[in-house]
Amino acid sequence: MPFAPRTHHDWHLRTRTLTLGKQTIIMGILNITPDSFSDGGLFYSPLHAPERALDQALKMLEEGATILDIGGESTRPNATPLTPDEEQSRILPAIEAILKAEPETILSVDTFHAATARRAIEAGAQIVNDVSGHLWDEDMSATCAQLRCGTILMHTRGRPQDWPTLPPLAPDEVVPLVVTELAKHIEAATTAGIPRNKIVIDPGFGFGKRLDENYPLLAHLPELQQFDLPILIGISRKGFLAHTLAQAPSLSILLDGATPSMEDRLHASTAANVAAILSGAHILRTHDVRPAVEAAAIADQILAAL
Repeated sequence: MPFAPRTHHDWHLRTRTLTLGKQTIIMGILNITPDSFSDGGLFYSPLHAPERALDQALKMLEEGATILDIGGESTRPNATPLTPDEEQSRILPAIEAILKAEPETILSVDTFHAATARRAIEAGAQIVNDVSGHLWDEDMSATCAQLRCGTILMHTRGRPQDWPTLPPLAPDEVVPLVVTELAKHIEAATTAGIPRNKIVIDPGFGFGKRLDENYPLLAHLPELQQFDLPILIGISRKGFLAHTLAQAPSLSILLDGATPSMEDRLHASTAANVAAILSGAHILRTHDVRPAVEAAAIADQILAAL
């Protein structure tokens, strides 16, 4: 069979349940930060908070996002670390404003601070999306278990400040590393009391995997189905896509040796998103909601024809 049939799950959130597998779920990215790699400063302004964030949230919902993932702290290399209080001062007003405008919105909080996760869930968010897989705050698993929220466990290799100096991975090392370490994350989370029906896994494209190290992960994504858990993919505008475009001979004249801008990574992101869906991904996390919705509609129809 040329594609990987997608598994079906009921994902139990704090007070809601999402059916996953029949069609791809789109998660819109809302970074309320001055320094995120792709959209830093666009939706963050101390003078206009949370109006900019609310406007973008409503736009993404109108374009077809089912979930909005709200982050207040950048995880790009050399980003400025925040205290949980600073992070909360950015995201909590946005959560309040969005739920006031659209009370049925499913919100996820992108944080590795247990204190922020608690405040966000208590404010009405349904999901905690932790890029560290609950490694960077020892209280995160217990907090999520107590809150009974949806939980996204992502694989990352080291911390952002470590990424430039990490030893390279051979192509055949990438998937076994991710599978082994995700298994440990899942075991730790369930041991802490998080039911499996609340867990989604994310292999963490770009998080400690440099440039072409990401392609074996995309090529062998069906191997993550061994966990019998829903799979989230966050490939949107990632640097490894830009690197590939910059190396493509057919684009050499157009790019003239320059790295493609964030906007110029849209079509590459769409191609990678379609590949991920056809390999079993349930959720796409993206900056560009409308293109992802359209790409998912085609990929879902292909899967339906299997």
